[in-house]
Amino acid sequence: MQSETEFSIVIPIYNEEENIPELYRRLTAVMKKLCEDEGMEKESYEIILVDDGSTDRSWLLIKGLHEKDQKIKGIRFSRNFGHHIAITAGLDHAEGNAVILMDGDLQDPPEEIPKLYEKFIEGYDLVYAEREKRDDPLLRKIISWIYLRVLKIITNLEINLESGIFRIMSKRTVENLRRLREKSRFLLGLMGWVGLPQAKVKIERHKRYSGSSKYTLFKLFKLAWHGVTSFSYVPLQLATYLGFLVAVMSFLLGLFMLYRKLFLGIPILGYASIIVSLFFLGGVILLVLGVIGEYIGRIYTEVQNRPLYVIQEEIR
Repeated sequence: MQSETEFSIVIPIYNEEENIPELYRRLTAVMKKLCEDEGMEKESYEIILVDDGSTDRSWLLIKGLHEKDQKIKGIRFSRNFGHHIAITAGLDHAEGNAVILMDGDLQDPPEEIPKLYEKFIEGYDLVYAEREKRDDPLLRKIISWIYLRVLKIITNLEINLESGIFRIMSKRTVENLRRLREKSRFLLGLMGWVGLPQAKVKIERHKRYSGSSKYTLFKLFKLAWHGVTSFSYVPLQLATYLGFLVAVMSFLLGLFMLYRKLFLGIPILGYASIIVSLFFLGGVILLVLGVIGEYIGRIYTEVQNRPLYVIQEEIR
């Protein structure tokens, strides 16, 4: 049976109390006009705000918006489960035939939604926003540039290097994503893995409306590692190659030292070279064990079969 809701807008929220009122004002204005332009009899949309364990007044603001506008739906986690888990929860509860993903800091301009939808109705299952320019700090730009290109090379996934989470998806895309329940989630990779027809629309990404980014460099690195280990076993292969390379180098060095001793009469003196070699080999062994341990840890997490998130409160 076809959903009565045409659009679902899923927005993860984490300590965004300064942005929520302006987000609501601009987003509802855009969605009302879009529904009107499409000739819909009523404003057929829902806005799902997923509070990912905020410690400020974000949830109180979401409840207040729901009281005056029943199109606002809210999900509150029992704690912080992470950005991509919050988006997953929103997708699990979305009822729309077209689902829009965006962040709550207004870096993704709501005014660009009609542009995404115009491309979407051409028949694509997913239309993502490609940023024409970024206002991020230089260090973040460099790290993102390196990571995304490495990820694309080792995973062979269709991931646009200049896209964020801002996109519109068909119902069948969402239904397929709901079937993918791995715990270490990298949604951009999962969407690429699904493989349904995609298109892009260029937009200009804005600065945050208020507040500071909740993605620290550590969180970015963690997300990057999720992306690499969730879609590729290349790190394990690299560990094998590294071990082989070190073994060959050690063997050749041993032959060289033996040659010096037997044919050139140069004695092997001191323990410095031995100690350095031991530390080097020890570091390589720990590195390889760390990579293997990371994959084993992911297996352990998956077989526990815990839910992706816990909902403390929900308003619909």
